[in-house]
Amino acid sequence: MDHAFHESLDLLLVVSMLLNFFVLVASNLRTAIYLVGIQGMVIGIMPLLVHQGLDARVVLLSLGTVVIKGVFFPRMLIFALREIGFQRELSPLLGYIPALMFGAAGTGLALAFSSTLPLLKEHVRPDQVGHLIVPAALSTALIGYVILCTRRRAITQTLGYLVLENGIFIFGLLLVEAMPLLIELGVLLDLFVAVFVMGITIQHLTRGFESDSTQLLSALKE
Repeated sequence: MDHAFHESLDLLLVVSMLLNFFVLVASNLRTAIYLVGIQGMVIGIMPLLVHQGLDARVVLLSLGTVVIKGVFFPRMLIFALREIGFQRELSPLLGYIPALMFGAAGTGLALAFSSTLPLLKEHVRPDQVGHLIVPAALSTALIGYVILCTRRRAITQTLGYLVLENGIFIFGLLLVEAMPLLIELGVLLDLFVAVFVMGITIQHLTRGFESDSTQLLSALKE
């Protein structure tokens, strides 16, 4: 990989990891949505820097990722936010400072132990093993899982799912030949279905309970 492309990719990976921390401490839901959208755009550019030479498959993947993750999903969630009328995550199960510390510890462990993973050399180019793809993928997936499990609002949990999938997408950048476009687009389709289902959940929670807190689901009886 060209040295300039290598440095540009590492810079985008660092930006993506920093956005994880901002999302963790963002109590304003609109701000969190915009941050996740920016992260979607950032990782959408990465395939252009990882793959040597531009072909239609890479350009299509990159363009589709930027549009879906960076534009379509944020607009969809902003619309849901206007419908529910709640603008902040006021009482998360895990406080913002402990969540930030947990995320920082997880990122540190990812940076320390990512080089020990038994990656298959036929699927990973040697020039990719040394940079930040693996730790960025692991830390992003971990922080997405933390957001998903420690937030009460359904819309915030949807953001956690998006961040988690961003981590999976970053890890998929390693699989240059083993992960064809069909599988990559399949991941985006699964993500679309999940966000669509969460949108329906948010709508029904808001109508039934005048809140989008998922804890109210425990009040439902057969």
